[in-house]
Amino acid sequence: MQINDDFTTALPGDSETRNYPRQVYQSVWSKTQPVAAAAPKLVSHIPELTSLLDIDVSNPDAAHIFTGSAISKTATPYSMRYGGHQFGNWAGQLGDGRAIALGEVNDKNGQHWTLQLKGAGPTPYSRQGDGYAVLRSSIREYMCAEAIHHLGIPTTRSLTLCTTGETIPRDVFYDGNVTMEQGAIVCRAAHSFIRFGNFEIHAAYEETDLLKQLADYVIKRDYPHLGQPGPAVYQQWFREILQRTANTVANWQRVGFVHAVMNTDNMSILGQTIDYGPYGWLEEYDPRWTPNYIDNSMRRYSYGNQPEIALWNLYRLANAILPLFESTEPLEEVLKEYRGTYDQIWNKIQANKLGLQDYDTSDKNLYESLWTTLKSTGTDYTIFFRQLAKVTPEMQEIEIEIQLKPALYNPEEFKGDIAAGFMQWVTQWQACTARTDKDKRLTTMLQTNPKYVLRNYLALNAIDAAETGDFSLMENIMKVLRTPYDEHPNEEGFASRRPDWATTRPGCTMLTCSS
Repeated sequence: MQINDDFTTALPGDSETRNYPRQVYQSVWSKTQPVAAAAPKLVSHIPELTSLLDIDVSNPDAAHIFTGSAISKTATPYSMRYGGHQFGNWAGQLGDGRAIALGEVNDKNGQHWTLQLKGAGPTPYSRQGDGYAVLRSSIREYMCAEAIHHLGIPTTRSLTLCTTGETIPRDVFYDGNVTMEQGAIVCRAAHSFIRFGNFEIHAAYEETDLLKQLADYVIKRDYPHLGQPGPAVYQQWFREILQRTANTVANWQRVGFVHAVMNTDNMSILGQTIDYGPYGWLEEYDPRWTPNYIDNSMRRYSYGNQPEIALWNLYRLANAILPLFESTEPLEEVLKEYRGTYDQIWNKIQANKLGLQDYDTSDKNLYESLWTTLKSTGTDYTIFFRQLAKVTPEMQEIEIEIQLKPALYNPEEFKGDIAAGFMQWVTQWQACTARTDKDKRLTTMLQTNPKYVLRNYLALNAIDAAETGDFSLMENIMKVLRTPYDEHPNEEGFASRRPDWATTRPGCTMLTCSS
């Protein structure tokens, strides 16, 4: 594996090479040396990705490489400088507070990747943080990035998971209850880790030359099909960012994924899912649900808000890159396209979730009443659509109830007006699907609606086992999540509704950025 320093040679870096928290100016990145782990151990890797990158994880030095204890002589480890809007407010300089990029590598197909360690020690952007990560949060990120990838949604990837042999103090809910936890490091891989916030920081400090340099770098490296950077290309570049962002968020909605920290510093310039903190998957359908403990009152980043928050963030990016344009009109033109772009993607998804090939406006009531019906019945989002696929146009009410009951969290309440309303919707859906080929309907539904998602209680069970040194449950869950649309008869338990104990346990329904 040849690690190079393409990023650091192409863009201006921080002249201060000492590693201490500080305000950084006129720089895209800062040199950052990882802290050598006390007793590094490689506990898991993603075989398809290590193979693609031609990485030999059997190498005795692998654990040292992927904890930053052994640094390539051909690259300069660095942390990126960026700012961001957090919960709607400008937060100023943020940057990679606990992420250190080792450099760039090319895969067997010639595609570039950046390798980044999360939790390898403090950086100039660590602020009050220590720059380290613990096993609990590292497992959540390691598993979720791969779960999202195999669901067919653009994302950064996981490469390796290592323990460090150290203990790290953590106050998960910021309430003074500090515990010592096992240290760990995830090596993440992505074509780029650049975010909206990378552009916002240069705009905020009127570093127009750096802003243009960064934009041109991103276009040439990750959007080469657009051609040589210039006013027309800048507009098309922004349009493609908007389209990619809309596609990713619509697909989050498709599988019931809640990112829960959609700050602009967590929005990828490639439209990928990036930074896995207090994420979660819908269990009972509730558009106002968020797993983020600190967003529990505002619910800014709840499931139902994600599409509009994406647009709000795109406005912030547009404001940041405005110096690349002579007027606001090209950016305003693109921003007006968002809702039409998003609706086109989402309408197709809605149709496919219900086994219909195309969205028909005459069926609008079917789609709109679906969400009201699910909310009124305490229905598991993932299980409902998989069970609905088993319902045929010919089935009678008693048969339908048998099929859909596994999706209900409170089946004893499924009676009276609630049951009648639910069955009324199913009857309406049956009439619509009667015009669709049976085999096509079933195939479409099973390929659109996953059976397996990384429910928080599954991740927590994997963490509990791993903290005793047993990573087998984590690996078993990840094996199933590699083919989440398939049936796994021996692993039906991984598709179960949330158990009662998980409704109150921290790490299931409520998490923080330290989770």
